Amino acid sequence: MKICVTSKGAGADSAVEQRFGRSPFFVFVDSESGESKAVENPLVNESGGVGPRAVQLISGEGADVIITGQLGGNATAALQASGMKVFAYSGTGTVSEAVAQYKEGGLRQLI
Repeated sequence: MKICVTSKGAGADSAVEQRFGRSPFFVFVDSESGESKAVENPLVNESGGVGPRAVQLISGEGADVIITGQLGGNATAALQASGMKVFAYSGTGTVSEAVAQYKEGGLRQLI
C-alpha cells in the first residue's frame, strides 16, 4: 500500500504539514518496504483551486491513503470522488511517526 503524507520537507524525517493543498511536499511511503519518495508540490503558490489539483497529483503517484491535517471543501469533494482514504494527523511529529500511528490504527478517518 502507498501512503501519502503532507510534509514540510522532502524526507520521512520531515515534519507533517497540516495544510493539504499548500503542503510544500508530498512524501509517499510504501507501507511494506518502508521506502519513501518525496514530490515537491508545484501548487504551493497558486492562487486558488489547489485542492483538486493536488488530489490529481497524488492519485497519479498511486497513493491509496493520505495523511494530512486539514482539508478544504474543494479538496474534500475531489478526494471523495477519488476513492482514496484520508486520515487526520494533528500532531507535530514526522512523516514516519504519522505513518506509524496510522499503522497502529491511531488516526481518525476523514474520508
